[in-house]
Amino acid sequence: MIKKWYFYTGLTLIIAFLSSGFKPFNLETTPWFLVDEQDGALYLYPSEKQNDYTNLNIPFTGNFFIGFKEAIGYRESESKYKKVNSLGYLGKYQFGIETLKSVGVRNSTVFLNSPEMQEKAFIALLAQNKWELKKEIEKYSGTLLNGIYVTESGILAAAHLGGPGSVKKYFKNKGKRFFRDAYGTSIQSYMKAFGGYDTSFIVADSNATIKSI
Repeated sequence: MIKKWYFYTGLTLIIAFLSSGFKPFNLETTPWFLVDEQDGALYLYPSEKQNDYTNLNIPFTGNFFIGFKEAIGYRESESKYKKVNSLGYLGKYQFGIETLKSVGVRNSTVFLNSPEMQEKAFIALLAQNKWELKKEIEKYSGTLLNGIYVTESGILAAAHLGGPGSVKKYFKNKGKRFFRDAYGTSIQSYMKAFGGYDTSFIVADSNATIKSI
C-alpha cells in the first residue's frame, strides 16, 4: 500500500514538473503595427508628421500608377524628396527650375519641403506631356521600335527625362538617334524601363498645374 502511494505521488510530481515546462511565459505585449486604440483602426506609421516622410526611399511595385510613379521617383532620386543633384535638379522626381515654373511652382525651398506639392507637380507634368505627345502616344503605343515595345507610360517616362521635344525627335528619327540627358541616360532606356504601367487616368491638359490637380 505504501509502495503504491510512493508510486502515485512520484508520478504526480513528475507530471507536474513536466507540465510546468510547457506553460507560456507572461510576455508583455507592446503595440508595434497597430496603435493602442480601442478599435485598432489607426496604424503606426514611421511618423505621423509629414516632414518625416521626406527621406523615405522604399519604392512601391506593380503595374498600377503608384508603381509607375514610385519607380520613377526611385530611379531619379532614390525617392528622396529633399534631393538636389549636382545640376540643381530638385526633389523626388528631379525637377528643373523652369519645369517647376511651368507647373505653377515658384518657391524651390517650399517645394523641397512639401512631398504633397512634389506629387502634384509630377502629375501636372505628366498631364502636360500627355497633351504635348498625344499624337505620338496614339501612333506608336503598342508598336515595336528598335526592339522596344512602346507604351504610353514609357513615352511619358521618356518625356520626364528628356522633355517632350526629345521624344518627338526620337520618334521622328525612328529611334535611330539616342537622345541622352546630362548624365548619359537615354530616353530610350526610360521608355523601356518604365513601359507597361497604367497611366490611363492621367488626363491630357496643356495647362495643368499643381493648383488644378
